[in-house]
Amino acid sequence: MPNDDDLQTLRQRSIAQALARAPADGVHETALPWLRVIRASAPVMPLPAIYEPGLVLVLQGRKQARLGERTLRYDAMQCLLVPVTTLPRSHVVEASADKPYLCLRLSCETQALAELLMADGDAPAAPASEGDAGLQVAPVTAPLLDAALRLLRLLDQPQDLQALAPLVQREIFYRVLTGPLGPRLRVLAQGDGVARRLNRVIEQLTRRFAEPLSIDELAGLAHMSPSTLHLRFKQLTTLSPLQFQKTLRLQHARRLMLGDGLDAASAAHRVGYESPSQFSREYRRLFGTPPRSDARQLRGGPA
Repeated sequence: MPNDDDLQTLRQRSIAQALARAPADGVHETALPWLRVIRASAPVMPLPAIYEPGLVLVLQGRKQARLGERTLRYDAMQCLLVPVTTLPRSHVVEASADKPYLCLRLSCETQALAELLMADGDAPAAPASEGDAGLQVAPVTAPLLDAALRLLRLLDQPQDLQALAPLVQREIFYRVLTGPLGPRLRVLAQGDGVARRLNRVIEQLTRRFAEPLSIDELAGLAHMSPSTLHLRFKQLTTLSPLQFQKTLRLQHARRLMLGDGLDAASAAHRVGYESPSQFSREYRRLFGTPPRSDARQLRGGPA
């Protein structure tokens, strides 16, 4: 197993593999539905984003995410753990044509992350609090990067991919969760704790964002009063439950316009808006420009 002295060698080999998978800017799918390679050759403006549960492993460049009043910077040789769906404003802050921003994005359901952590009885017992389950960053270790490099190389071995890739995926998350980020996720895995109950609400909102959901229904799911849910949810996500749902709707509408070519009215209806004018007003408030103008502008640039 490599030690810390091998980090730079592993990093250069990983960058070469990532560049081969991402020859141009954008989000590149792989043969594994839970693995993507992301590349950007220039800084971009901050925009609202959806961070789904999983891991971001940065190989080159730097990115920044702002969640409420907190700004999180993660650069080369750092990994970002996303334990629950989060809606920050994020952007690439360091990238160039010679040294593009490169990262690996590994998806993993929150429940699977929690089960993996709980299966490790020897995980570090560092303190964690109920409000400490949001975005977290830690350095990339040599064993973690070695596993990521083996995963990238497996993409060239289709005969072995389906059998071996899940084992390497599990190893990667094991390396992260037995390190300094593990105690944060343990909060989500603990019995019927507050963070675990809030995660049920987040998962419900994520699955049913286009449906009308009442605060009373969500509070019942969390076994909290509506006022307690509002307070605790905002502490974890910086948004109220209904603001969280509205942001998800607008984000998915944007994806529909850009990815599927839907017009603004069709996208608004698809994500649960009955009033096109209300959709346009709230879209402009979130993204800074009306939906039609935003779609035209972004179709002319990199994804």
